Amino acid sequence: MRAAVFSEPGPASEVLRIVERDLPLAGAGEVRVRIVLSAVNPTDTGTRAGRGVPDGVAPPRVPNQDGAGVVDALGEGVSDLEPGDRVWVWDAGYGRENGTAQEFVVLPRRQVVRMNDDIPFEVGADLGIPALTAHRCLTLASDGPARLEPGALAGRTVLVAGGAGAVGNAAIQLAKWAGATVLTTVSGKEKAELATAAGADAVINYRDEDAAARVKEICRGLGVAGPQLIVEVSTENLELDLDVIAPGGNIAIYMGGTLGVPSFKAMLKNVSLDFVLTYTTLPAEKENAVAAVAEAANAGAFRVGEEHGLPIVRFPLDGVASAHEAVENHAVGKVVIQVTAP
Repeated sequence: MRAAVFSEPGPASEVLRIVERDLPLAGAGEVRVRIVLSAVNPTDTGTRAGRGVPDGVAPPRVPNQDGAGVVDALGEGVSDLEPGDRVWVWDAGYGRENGTAQEFVVLPRRQVVRMNDDIPFEVGADLGIPALTAHRCLTLASDGPARLEPGALAGRTVLVAGGAGAVGNAAIQLAKWAGATVLTTVSGKEKAELATAAGADAVINYRDEDAAARVKEICRGLGVAGPQLIVEVSTENLELDLDVIAPGGNIAIYMGGTLGVPSFKAMLKNVSLDFVLTYTTLPAEKENAVAAVAEAANAGAFRVGEEHGLPIVRFPLDGVASAHEAVENHAVGKVVIQVTAP
């Protein structure tokens, strides 16, 4: 089988190579999946570059955590899947050498999630890091639900920073499925159109208007003191977040950066500041996220493509280096690699 491999950390074009490897066997409790689409996330490029999430695994490695495909073989003891089932996978390359940028990958049963036959592989490839991150951000409030379902966020107002990104798009769609009113901030007209297509109730272009003033105005119209939950992509937005958040609210930050906290401002509102990395969430949190995301996906709550706010940027397996570079250059949309035919 063909696989993308890097034998040492470094720039994508210098270290990623396509090689031939033996077909892996599915052991007890494992599933072999033929990967149709492998998704590329920022943490994937970070791992390849040598600055990613430390997991104790040294190269050579096959990159990429997320993907979608079909069940190819079942190991002993796996009876609730069948060859040919359409599935999505999560954290494929975390703590192991083999990610999804290869024709076949073997994973523990719990990391292979069946999806309905009418769900596009493009949706399945987006249901790992982005959607699981979004779920954790939306469920970390002490008075909130541990697992999302329709109505779980009814009556809550959520502010999603960066609504045109993969996590932002997933957070908008997941929050709407759970019944929230969703506001989002973006940096331009094109991204505003994408966030609107994702289903946000209000989109604020912070380059054209005073974002804090606009969020407050919208919340006054809704009869609320501010967003109860903020899904935050940048530590640089903390001042704005503390300005607009409702008393007792939660700010969930899922991207790294240096953080200076104006603590008294946070204290005045009794705000909670939370940090989210989906790889290391507690087992019960991950189980709830996977179950809720799977339910939402099978209910048709997740959609991708430009018409749904998340353009698909596609590369062939031979173009894996270009795919990684596209993510590093902040491509708008979801970058995927076509590994095998659907």
